[in-house]
Amino acid sequence: MVYTVTFNPALDYVVRMDEEIKPGKTNRTRSEGYYYGGKGINVSAILSELEIENTALGFVAGFTGDAIETGVKAMGINTDFIHLKEGLSRINVKIKTKEETEINGRGPKIDQREQNELFKKLGNLTDGDVLVLAGSVPASLPDDIYEKILESIADREIPVVVDSTGDLVRNVLKFNPFLIKPNKDELRELVGRKMDSFDDIYEAALELQEKGAANVLVSMGAEGAMLVDENKKIHRTYAPKGELKNSVGSGDSMVAGFISGFLKSGNYAEALKLGTAAGSATAFSDSLATKEEIEEVYNRM
Repeated sequence: MVYTVTFNPALDYVVRMDEEIKPGKTNRTRSEGYYYGGKGINVSAILSELEIENTALGFVAGFTGDAIETGVKAMGINTDFIHLKEGLSRINVKIKTKEETEINGRGPKIDQREQNELFKKLGNLTDGDVLVLAGSVPASLPDDIYEKILESIADREIPVVVDSTGDLVRNVLKFNPFLIKPNKDELRELVGRKMDSFDDIYEAALELQEKGAANVLVSMGAEGAMLVDENKKIHRTYAPKGELKNSVGSGDSMVAGFISGFLKSGNYAEALKLGTAAGSATAFSDSLATKEEIEEVYNRM
């Protein structure tokens, strides 16, 4: 079983406009839609599309939290959310014109009792389960929550995938996560230097492996992706052609595709190919990609 954790789920309100926003004026949308957001939830959604059984963990609150839980279940995802007593799960506004503008809410406060409840659920994971930690941490949670989670499961053989930024990644390397997935900018931040070439990316990935990461997957946008696997072998994929419609969730889709590909084949090259196909398919879609869309991209890579 794959478990994903979304600390701060959201109801994403996506509006599309034909013209740029005019501050101080009334602006009209061309279309709008609601989506159930959060990086872990996105990973769960793509895993379900690829027929990988998974359970979404995290915290929800209020009527927006109820809507998120109902919507995620309707997507065919198992959920085991913790219901907070106070506050509301956030609503994020995504404005799509020629450029994308996001206004993200803060989310509800999570107290110590509710944090303990999450650790209790994680205590039920067993050897062979996979845990995905994705996204930022709300202000009400301690900065070392990722470290505490990895420490709490260190006595079991549970591959951990970490898709976040900065210290959240840097500080868990000592726990030997199975996979980390920075993009080029996040990789630059992690190692503190520029990435001017593929050799630079490879050397940076090796540095993160020396600090504990087993596999380092670097997403590079239009340049595709590079994986340095636990055997120090380089795998490359090039970005498939297609019209970019939506960058939100593309990285999460890559993570899910990689996990699915590896669980089904045990092969890193195959995992990278499916991960790239899933990430690209979402980028070419108005929302998260379907299984059919992922397969279409995969088959022409």
